[in-house]
Amino acid sequence: MSNNSKSRRKIRNIRKKKSLQKVGQPPGTLTYTGEKKKRKTKITIIDYNREDYQIQELTEPKFDLSDIQNTNIRWILIDGLENVSLIEEIGKQFNLHPLILEDILHPNQLPKFEDYKEKIFIVLKKLKIKNEDYETIETEQISLILGLNYVLTFREQKSNIFDPILERIKVPKGKIRDMKSDYLLYALIDIIIDNYFILEESLGDFIEEIEEKLIEDPKIETLQAIYKLRKIVIDFKKSVWPMREVVNKLQREESDLIGNEMQIYLRDIFDHIFRLNDSLQNYRDIVSGMLEMYLSSVSNKMNDIMKVLTIISTIFIPLSFLAGLYGMNFAFMPELRSPLGYPLLLAIMVLIGIGMLIFFRHKDWI
Repeated sequence: MSNNSKSRRKIRNIRKKKSLQKVGQPPGTLTYTGEKKKRKTKITIIDYNREDYQIQELTEPKFDLSDIQNTNIRWILIDGLENVSLIEEIGKQFNLHPLILEDILHPNQLPKFEDYKEKIFIVLKKLKIKNEDYETIETEQISLILGLNYVLTFREQKSNIFDPILERIKVPKGKIRDMKSDYLLYALIDIIIDNYFILEESLGDFIEEIEEKLIEDPKIETLQAIYKLRKIVIDFKKSVWPMREVVNKLQREESDLIGNEMQIYLRDIFDHIFRLNDSLQNYRDIVSGMLEMYLSSVSNKMNDIMKVLTIISTIFIPLSFLAGLYGMNFAFMPELRSPLGYPLLLAIMVLIGIGMLIFFRHKDWI
């Protein structure tokens, strides 16, 4: 068993053990069930409006984070979920439902959308290929909460996926500075989907590479790569497919938090998700076809080997018969005393072999 397989099994066992700890507990019980790496929880506060922006970094909520001026939009990034008491404190400040906090701290959710009237809760998945060998696909849960003039973002760990949005906020006359918090929510969803397309293109290149190996010389390593590829495509699709329902609900939901001007942007990301799902379905069909092609190639190769062995065996059947016939050593076999008996028998055997080869060639068997 490879080290990567052992590592994945260890992580699954840890998550399973932590999930079992929640069994029987009341709904809304706050327990972090993700992989613990002793990361400190960091809070980044970005306040902005048309005129200015301000960024603060905290390790604890030293003031009321929900105290937002009407002229500002506040984006709060919470990186690291292991500090359950801090997450609970943030939940109290924003009056978050316990079920929201429970889902945030249980980072094995599928993408989902929940409307809590004064707040909208969305769970998305950030995806990343683990290494250059496409061993597996890593998923990270990102939870988004849209409120009046604010967006909360909960991540398992700090990453640079949202850095382009921060750069856009720093631009004095950028569109994001003129829009409300619903546009910020759209920008966050859109950049996650854009990263899906980068992953999808990389996956397409890897599929082409495996196809070339499959056509040139299918080996057992090629079969292993196909199975890895199949698992990655399935995991990818499992994380992307529910996004259709998330965006669809965002479009249909009659919420005061989402303005009518956002519909055109939501239709755009719905179209992106639709195209992405269509591409992943095509990839899944291609991988299934590659598996069938590999099995067919191996079967054809085995058939060719068996055909060669069968032809050789067929040629030697009459030759073995003649050799056995004259190996019986009866006293009254006149050919045994003939000086030309041995070379004549060899000539006959050679002619029989050549004749059978000509016959097989005539029948297109070889």
